[in-house]
Amino acid sequence: MTTAAAGSPRTYQVRTYGCQMNVHDSERISGLLEDAGYVRAAEADEQPDVVVFNTCAVRENADNRLYGNLGHLRPVKAKHPGMQIAVGGCLAQKDRGEIVRRAPWVDVVFGTHNIGSLPVLLDRARHNTTAEVEILESLEVFPSTLPTRRESTYAGWVSISVGCNNTCTFCIVPSLRGKEKDRRPGDVLSEVRALVDEGVLEVTLLGQNVNSYGVEFGDRYAFGKLLRACGDIDGLERVRFTSPHPKDFTDDVIAAMAETPNVCHSLHMPLQSGSDDVLRAMRRSYRSERYLGIIEKVRAAMPDAAITTDIIVGFPGETEADFARTLDVVREARFSSAFTFQYSKRPGTPAATMDDQLPKQVVQERYERLIACVEEITWAENRKLVGETVEVLVAVGEGRKDERTGRMSGRARDGRLVHFATGELAGQIRPGDIVHTTLTYAAPHHLNADGAPLAHRRTRAGDAAEAGRAPRTPGVLLGLPTIGAPAAAPAPTGGCAAT
Repeated sequence: MTTAAAGSPRTYQVRTYGCQMNVHDSERISGLLEDAGYVRAAEADEQPDVVVFNTCAVRENADNRLYGNLGHLRPVKAKHPGMQIAVGGCLAQKDRGEIVRRAPWVDVVFGTHNIGSLPVLLDRARHNTTAEVEILESLEVFPSTLPTRRESTYAGWVSISVGCNNTCTFCIVPSLRGKEKDRRPGDVLSEVRALVDEGVLEVTLLGQNVNSYGVEFGDRYAFGKLLRACGDIDGLERVRFTSPHPKDFTDDVIAAMAETPNVCHSLHMPLQSGSDDVLRAMRRSYRSERYLGIIEKVRAAMPDAAITTDIIVGFPGETEADFARTLDVVREARFSSAFTFQYSKRPGTPAATMDDQLPKQVVQERYERLIACVEEITWAENRKLVGETVEVLVAVGEGRKDERTGRMSGRARDGRLVHFATGELAGQIRPGDIVHTTLTYAAPHHLNADGAPLAHRRTRAGDAAEAGRAPRTPGVLLGLPTIGAPAAAPAPTGGCAAT
């Protein structure tokens, strides 16, 4: 017996936690399920036939969050025979059979390397009426070969690599995502073109460490070349990437950003700490001088560049002097935004067993000082932009107060969030359209434009949004790259904040 009515397709819901890589993986999970005949449940549906949790393991409370949500679903499932629960992602890769032991009402557990197995595992669990746990130790098929249900009509993720070869002492991602695997440039560009053909205007190249892209086929300048190649794709208006690692950042990437018109002048580059001693303990193979030197070169080539970062507070052994050095680097770097984290002990990482784990109250107090410092700077940097005219790609869900204020929201080319008045164009502007407007107000985390738009351009992405049609890509069936020269011609804690 199933919860779906006889003859009706089974419904599904995907709940995503974590980084951009997980968001993109969830698009693939949705694509796989829909290829297998499932239908996405309505947002208000509290009883879908299948609920998939795509989990993250970077933060300490990830386990509690998952098991709490699984606990809430237990009585729902008990009242609806045939309902299935699946758990995937990094926490599934880490905990494996422990998930079923702690939550025996879970039907399927799958890891980061075998997303494509989910429909079969669901069928097998339903047939055998027992939990199916399948975790692979290495990637067998590059995820981009899988069908994908894109969430946005105007912006898309494109993985250029998966996995990570770094050994940061605080990060569990390499052990869960595996060693870096790079796609051939031709494969990446084929996927980008497929998205543009569907009306997508903006693409974000995604990898745990995009700057090391090319390590598998022996070209350390491959990433800069890939950015330039994206510039030759007609209809592609914006190119972003996340996340680079300072140790691999080369001057040719800066030149490619500056010289390729559709590459946005925005850079997310994790700092993690401004203290060289802490960076050494983190096993981050750069120092603050090197980091600030990259920023100086970026701003020399692109004075309008917006630079964002990740920072961890309270790493084991961090002294007040170490923390003060982080504040110094933040003040010198003048970030437009920063994702700030309190150090979170993750079992299985070297940092978890280090001496001098800091008391919670010390970490909290430093964290609050860091937030205050960052917001002072971001607010000052945003105020400099008041009076400037910006190009905004209209987005969905970026402005929580838009309905009440009568505004719409989107991202400027530098990645800043802009809430803008629609004026006489109310009802005519769609998500995916392009608007030019003048900034009138600045806050630490956003900008407002309260005058009427100066220009509005309707786009194919806007047409798709109006029609309720999201891009679908069937999968780029070109397989994993091989070592050597590419035959045909990489991502927050980017991917994760741990890069």
